[in-house]
Amino acid sequence: MKSLKILIVEDELITATSIQETLENAGHEITALARNLREALSAVKRQPPDLALIDITLENSTDDGIGVAKQLMVFHPMPIIYLTAHSEPSTILSAQETHPAAYLLKPFRHKELAIQVELAYYNYQINQETTIDPHAAESLYLPVEQGKGHVKIVKSEVLYLWAAGSYVEVHTIRDSKPFIFSMNLGYLAQFFKLSNYYRISRSLLINLAYVERIEKNQLFVAGRDTAITFPETQHKELLQKLAVVRTP
Repeated sequence: MKSLKILIVEDELITATSIQETLENAGHEITALARNLREALSAVKRQPPDLALIDITLENSTDDGIGVAKQLMVFHPMPIIYLTAHSEPSTILSAQETHPAAYLLKPFRHKELAIQVELAYYNYQINQETTIDPHAAESLYLPVEQGKGHVKIVKSEVLYLWAAGSYVEVHTIRDSKPFIFSMNLGYLAQFFKLSNYYRISRSLLINLAYVERIEKNQLFVAGRDTAITFPETQHKELLQKLAVVRTP
């Protein structure tokens, strides 16, 4: 097994350093010990890891480990291993939204940790080679609430994505009501990287192909009578994304 670059997100220093020592003795490199989202993001940008070990319960962080994982995946997709003392179904269900490579309950045996890390990384690489890349796929299958499976979203039919608290509304040309998913817009937006999708604000990602009218701080899309508001400061940049014919 090759030496892996591993990020540890754990706010208990004794636990973090113990994990670090175990993995370094197994020949792996620890890129950073992070206690919260800010430190974890900084570490990923500074040195992208091959894998991240994340404690779900971060006492001194505004985001729990699952929220941290979602944010990290926006910048750098990688296998995630959760470390936690919680085994409640609700916690596990929430963690599953990020498709973790492994889920280790505390207390765990440190002698087995390196083996679990290597297996998780190996399985992740195999899955990457045998599954369709969701970034390039024409359709996505997004998780429905309460574990009721997945629903198909055709990217070319998406009018816009709107962040509503901890949920994302996906509005399509085919459906009058939006699909609602429990996830972060920043995470979901990574799968809409084609040139016709534009992140106009933190709350709004728009499909430019369906924009029919633009005003100073609002726009209208095909099939919808209600205006969509956006920051007026983004008006000029939005126009630059479109083939605008100006008055001579």
